[in-house]
Amino acid sequence: MPKTQNDLPDNTRKAMIALLNARLVDAIDLRLAIKQAHWNVKGANFIALHELFDQIQARVDGFVDDIAERSVALSGVVAGTVQAAAEGSKLEPYPTDVTAEKEHLKALAARIGAFGKLAREAIDAADEAGDKDTADLFTGVSRQLDKDLWFIEAHLQ
Repeated sequence: MPKTQNDLPDNTRKAMIALLNARLVDAIDLRLAIKQAHWNVKGANFIALHELFDQIQARVDGFVDDIAERSVALSGVVAGTVQAAAEGSKLEPYPTDVTAEKEHLKALAARIGAFGKLAREAIDAADEAGDKDTADLFTGVSRQLDKDLWFIEAHLQ
């Protein structure tokens, strides 16, 4: 690993880089799934959902940047390509033949919920490793995902 003045032990930094990179590919996958829904949603609530999906995607895009930058700050290298996301994402593939708003809402709820769970697991892993900053990053991600999941699920009730 490159020399740094960051006082986290090398083994902690290595573990956090691996964790951050694993969640990075999930976040990229989620971002693209939300855009897929944004572009293809049809129905009576089109404009509301089209705009909601765009807002959520913008927030997830911020998570992508924050996660990648934290990894690099710890002396890591990120693989933020579509190919890396396709190969490494733990999220279920997003259906590309869906247009009905309810089906997009269900698909997004499942993926946002799954990524929220992964973010909470990352909080615990970072805490156990002694990296409060990475834990804090994922706490913010988790908090916002829970709110966005609420917005999505409100349309399903």
